Amino acid sequence: MYYIGVDLGTSAVKLLLMKEDGKIENVVSEEYPLYFPREGWSQQNPRDWWEQTVLGIRKLTEGFDKSQVAGISFGGQMHGLVVLDENDQVIRPAILWNDGRTQEETEYLNREIGKENLSAYTANIAFAGFTAPKLLWMRKQEPENFSKIAKIMLPKDYLAYRMTGVHSTDYSDASGMLLLDVKNRRWSEPMMEICGISREQLPDLYESYEVTGTLTKEAAKELDLPKTCKVAAGAGDNAAAAVGTGTVGEGKCNVSLGTSGTIFISSREFQVDSHNALHAFAHADGHYHLMGCMLSAASCNKWWMDEIIRTKEYGKEQEKIQELGNNHVYFLPYLMGERSPHNDPKVRSMFLGMSMDTTREDMTQAVLEGVAFAIRDSLEVAKALGIAVTRTNICGGGAKSPLWKKIMANVLRIPVDIVKEEEGPALGGAMLAAVACKEYATVEEAAQKIVKIVDTVYPDPELMERYEKRYQSFVRLYPAVRGLF
Repeated sequence: MYYIGVDLGTSAVKLLLMKEDGKIENVVSEEYPLYFPREGWSQQNPRDWWEQTVLGIRKLTEGFDKSQVAGISFGGQMHGLVVLDENDQVIRPAILWNDGRTQEETEYLNREIGKENLSAYTANIAFAGFTAPKLLWMRKQEPENFSKIAKIMLPKDYLAYRMTGVHSTDYSDASGMLLLDVKNRRWSEPMMEICGISREQLPDLYESYEVTGTLTKEAAKELDLPKTCKVAAGAGDNAAAAVGTGTVGEGKCNVSLGTSGTIFISSREFQVDSHNALHAFAHADGHYHLMGCMLSAASCNKWWMDEIIRTKEYGKEQEKIQELGNNHVYFLPYLMGERSPHNDPKVRSMFLGMSMDTTREDMTQAVLEGVAFAIRDSLEVAKALGIAVTRTNICGGGAKSPLWKKIMANVLRIPVDIVKEEEGPALGGAMLAAVACKEYATVEEAAQKIVKIVDTVYPDPELMERYEKRYQSFVRLYPAVRGLF
């Protein structure tokens, strides 16, 4: 049998065809536009997602026996607000995770409702990218549109609806809305009241590996797939990527160096830190996870290379870096503000410690180290909760750099494992579909049988100690400069 994983990203949808044994048969990607109608705004048209997904699935399955496609599931960009009217028509463009219009609403929630109350209701505090602040913004700025809302959805769930006719979401993705009581896995009554919405406007909740329906007659025809094809709820992109890298069960860790950066730590038990520095979300394996998310990770290196020193030779620039752990330059990786653990949308990046003998290589190295130090900040929060993280997987575009992986291993002070397949959320989505179709009994079993480690970068004791001293200096920098912003 075949299983399709759909990774609904911010710039493109990636589609993956997987056999029941985990072998990847085909991968297709289709792009769609991103709109910035005002400074700081970021929107997309959900219809573009659907049209490109249809096109992509037809390309993906061309030449394969389509009758053998048993299931579809998803990983998707989180936090976006998709609103449908009583006829299930899209009311307005989707407001995305990286949209910054809700600063006023975010501050209202954290200050007036109070972080302590928000944490009690949802296990999290408000961030500008979350869905609940977007609803408050819409209620105030677009009351006519707000009054038309019959269903509130997340991006990937719009695709699932178009496939099944069912309004559904999963616990991992819903955790990022600030509308879910994460600990008890149910919608939060106080948050619905705060946002002025009803339970009827929210989709039904499922575990990521549960079947929400089968393809409708219309969807089967559009996708050219059998009507018997099951659709599983899927997961938010980070939870789906965690499944695809085997980060399920107790104390497993995955670092993602994409445009943004995350450290994802799976746990069987619900936990939340006292300052809500990390997101406490439900996981796609049926349990929970803690996640630190930094807004700029590999994008810091891209900015430095593309915009400042103007080169596309990323590898060649890094080859010139010979000595690690003794750099006198520091870089704060806050190009777009920061989420975890500081929750400071106003802070910005800076280099510190330059002198007359500072070189181009020193600056490049500082960028890579600054991202690693910021990931370590979130890891320290998890360790303070008593979670023992003894090694981590790594994925994302930044993970292609041998130097960056070496820096990461020595800054985090743990071995860094490299997985065979680098397909993240798309592979995780396909694995969830396979579990939903009973190909595997649990998500953990699927991960154990499908995900393979092909290499490991081990920390060096001497280098670890040099980086420990540098990290202890790094942690003093943000408190020293935050007042400037």
